[in-house]
Amino acid sequence: MSTTYPNLAAAGEAANDLTIVNPEQLHDPSVNGYSTSVIAPAGARVAFISGQGGAGDDGAYSSDFSVQVHQAYANLKTVLDALGATPDQVAKLTVYVVDHDPSKLGVLTRNVTDMFGDRLPAQTLVPVHKLAIDPMLFEVEAVVILPQQ
Repeated sequence: MSTTYPNLAAAGEAANDLTIVNPEQLHDPSVNGYSTSVIAPAGARVAFISGQGGAGDDGAYSSDFSVQVHQAYANLKTVLDALGATPDQVAKLTVYVVDHDPSKLGVLTRNVTDMFGDRLPAQTLVPVHKLAIDPMLFEVEAVVILPQQ
């Protein structure tokens, strides 16, 4: 199953289209907050966003996993805003979860669907023992498709 979603750029710029492909022969990934694959339009520019952790603007991390995940997505949104991009321009996410277990999937899925709605990017979850800074429990990096200049 392939769906093309209009990808509205900053005001005054032409729209791009990201095409989401979820093969019918595979399990529906949307229930877990991602799409199987995303195709960027020809000629689009690509931005790579470094991993965003769950630190607030004071640099402090909550000890609560769900608070960190929520803050990390808020931080990702801040970077998107700085790029003049919107969540519907995100083609791929990679998330890193410290000591992952299935009980964390609900928090992850809820935050992804809150940010992306039904236009879910491709996504990979990587369980890790620890991240760069000891209080970090979660990190999300993104690949963003920007319109041609």
